[in-house]
Amino acid sequence: MKKLFYDGSCKLCQREISALAPKLTPHLQLVDISAAGFNGFAGVSKGAMMQQIHLWDQDHFIIGIDASLHYWQLAGYRKLVAFLRFAPCYWLAGKAYRLWARSRANCSDGNCAL
Repeated sequence: MKKLFYDGSCKLCQREISALAPKLTPHLQLVDISAAGFNGFAGVSKGAMMQQIHLWDQDHFIIGIDASLHYWQLAGYRKLVAFLRFAPCYWLAGKAYRLWARSRANCSDGNCAL
């Protein structure tokens, strides 16, 4: 089964996953990596997963903006995903995601002024 690994201690991340959960849970398992006892999955550490979102797809990981596009597609946002996959938009979305991920990684105990 597909698994989406997200940071439940991140308020924005939690808000997004909570809103999308009804659409996502038929397609994948949601795994909160901030939960006590979570140490990693399939050779990827919790620390690495905290750096950017990871989606396990049968036998490999999809990470970063590609993971987001994948689960947005599963949630039914096909037009948005098609738009963001268009080359100039994909490049910009990737840059924006990496900036967000770096900024979010500097947050502590769920408090983040972005």
